[in-house]
Amino acid sequence: MAHISVERAHGLGKEAAREKADKLAQKLSDQYGLEPQWSGDTLNLKRSGVKGAVHVGEDSIRVDVELGLLMSAMSSTIKSEIERALDKALA
Repeated sequence: MAHISVERAHGLGKEAAREKADKLAQKLSDQYGLEPQWSGDTLNLKRSGVKGAVHVGEDSIRVDVELGLLMSAMSSTIKSEIERALDKALA
């Protein structure tokens, strides 16, 4: 299993950051079949072989992803994609 963690600071405030995370989750859901579910300020995402969470704070967002054995081979590509999507969502 591979673990990916990406954190970015933001100046949006928690509510605006939650809205951005929600839009990003919908995009990931449409593209990759991830199932998003909020639990407090954490957006949990899962599908076969992938389990992740988006932790929304007042001044930062952290994305943690655990990849199953088959997906682990693509971990660097997936991490780059997460970084790019997060940077774009927070821009």
